[in-house]
Amino acid sequence: MKKIHYGWVILVITFFSIIVAGIIRSSSGVFLVPFEEEFGWDRAFISLSFAISIVIYGFSGPFIASLLDNIGVRKMMLGAMSVLMAGIALTFFMSYSWQLILIWGITFGVGSSVFLTVLSTYVANHWFEKRRGLVLGILTASTATGQLIFLPVLAKIIEKSSWRWAMGLILLLSVIMIPLIFLFMKNNPREIGLHRYGQTGAVPEEKASEKRNPIKMAFSTLREAIRVKQFWLLAGSFFICGLSTTGLIGTHFIPLCISFGISQVTAAGLIAFMGIFDLIGTTLSGWLSDRYDNRWLLFWYYGLRGLSLLLLPFALGESSSFFLIVFAIFYGLDWIATVPPTIGLATQLFGQEKSGIVYGWVLAAHQAGAGVAAFGGGLIYTMIGSYEWAFLFAGIFCFAGSMFVLGIKKKHADVIAEQPAAQTVT
Repeated sequence: MKKIHYGWVILVITFFSIIVAGIIRSSSGVFLVPFEEEFGWDRAFISLSFAISIVIYGFSGPFIASLLDNIGVRKMMLGAMSVLMAGIALTFFMSYSWQLILIWGITFGVGSSVFLTVLSTYVANHWFEKRRGLVLGILTASTATGQLIFLPVLAKIIEKSSWRWAMGLILLLSVIMIPLIFLFMKNNPREIGLHRYGQTGAVPEEKASEKRNPIKMAFSTLREAIRVKQFWLLAGSFFICGLSTTGLIGTHFIPLCISFGISQVTAAGLIAFMGIFDLIGTTLSGWLSDRYDNRWLLFWYYGLRGLSLLLLPFALGESSSFFLIVFAIFYGLDWIATVPPTIGLATQLFGQEKSGIVYGWVLAAHQAGAGVAAFGGGLIYTMIGSYEWAFLFAGIFCFAGSMFVLGIKKKHADVIAEQPAAQTVT
């Protein structure tokens, strides 16, 4: 019997770690209304705390990419999960608005940054020579798996008991992950005398990694990237991706459904239903990104997402649940499907060595867009009592994003040729 490569064990540990960190982020919509009702804080302020978290973990991505090499992925994951665990515990003692900003905005933003930024890219590049697209698809879909399993459970607990019991469940999950990461996570294949999965030749000896300044590396790579038009197109499209997913749907879909008379449990069930198809769609997207032009994949993803967002208010306004289920399937297949081809383009344009940091900056743009939508959606609702304009704008932006990606050159050599030799980003 052929021995299973340890890279697949790393994949499993990373998968479940991202689930736990992801459910903390994706559960914000479940806790928004309970926080509003118990503490009397308005929706725009609560949305602001969620937006701060999104932006913090997004802009930490380029630095996390460097720190993973300097400190090691195992230590980084242990530290980050401990921070999340502490933040969850502090939530039970929260009573003032500034504490919401400190815990949900800053602590959760910092703690989730390791898991929800470049960890998937790091694991795929360091542990897999083959099947990288598939691995990225699986790891990217892990947040959807968390939604699928836990959002309806959290909503039901809140409905039957209180939001504190729901937070207790998340705390338990974070506690479970600490020993699993400690026991089974490894920094790279050389540490245990292995090749990357699919790699051939002699196994290189494990050497002490060169300690490099993560801030200097992050900004020097950014200076090189911003000279390339394709970077701006990729970052701009991913800004729109964050605006139309994590920021808007992730934060405001459940409150939107409640405003149309749909219960919180049913709305959470719809997000979980999306999670089923997101798991399928994102994994399939990873498989497709290994085989087809990533630009055209993104063109269709953004265009179809824009169409679905424009149709959502119509679906909610119908008395029949048929159109809402159609939206959940359609949008779910597309939710995070953009990630594997976006990472693929970053690697193709800037090379494997710098792809992690470049993708970290592209992800920062994604989270900036998410932060705009998280706060903007709450602000629009506070001002006019409706989410309709927020979803209309998001749909229009998605169509713009589909145009951005077509402007990206296909060949890595084409990008390099645009720059003077000293600015080459291979």
